[in-house]
Order: sequence, then structure tokens, then C-alpha cells
Amino acid sequence: MPGLGTFGGVVKEVRRDVLAARDRDPAARDVGRVEILTTWPGIHALLAHRIAHALAEADVPIVPRVISMLARALTGIEIHPAARIGQGMFIDHGAGVVIGETADIGDDVTLYQGVTLGGTGFATGKRHPTVEDNVTIGSGAKLL
Repeated sequence: MPGLGTFGGVVKEVRRDVLAARDRDPAARDVGRVEILTTWPGIHALLAHRIAHALAEADVPIVPRVISMLARALTGIEIHPAARIGQGMFIDHGAGVVIGETADIGDDVTLYQGVTLGGTGFATGKRHPTVEDNVTIGSGAKLL
């Protein structure tokens, strides 16, 4: 079961995600952290993912997928609970973003709307792309 240290890590990661939104989104220049946390859908999706991922890593059944499904319904952003996402992620105008199960995303990555980090077939193992640190992926990009 995840402990307090695990959720402390989630808080740290989300804090860094909020700062990334503030730094990289021109609409957030004069907006406080609380407003970003409560009104940016990309932040909501990342918060949900980070909780779901921690639970999935702790082998909690069903709950991570339910969290992922609810976040997708609320934000239009689909992130598989097993996807690995580094710190400082920013999803801008995130409608239609899909991040697959074996995707591995580095630190300080920016994704725009409609980005798919999708699978390459029905094979087992690594099927989704790896994105290095400090990468920006533009609207509508499909990386398979």
C-alpha cells in the first residue's frame, strides 16, 4: 500500500507541474498557483495520473483505472496509469491528448492539444514512445 512518502512525492510533482504551467503558459503569467491548480485541465489530468500511477505501482487493483477514466471524462485527456511522466510536465489546451501505457516522458515536457503518444500494435512490452527531457510536442502530433 502506498505510504505518506508516496503521496508526499505526488504533492511535490504536482507543485512542479503547476510551476511549469505558470512558466510556459502565457495565459498564466498573472495567475496564482491556486487558480492554476483549480482551473487548468492539464493540471487536473496530471494530478489524477500521479495518484493513479502511485496506486498502480503499489499494485492496487481497479482504482487506478477508475481514476484514469474519471479524469478522461472530466478533462478530455487520457493518461494510462502505468505511463511514466517526469517532473514539470505541462499539457496546454489538452483536449484529445492520449498517453499510452508504456510511454515514458522525461522532465519539463510540454504537450499541446491532440497529441497522441500511441501504441505500435498488439505486441507485449514497450509499445509507446519515449520522450526525452525538455521537449515540446505540437498540436495534433501522433507519435507511435
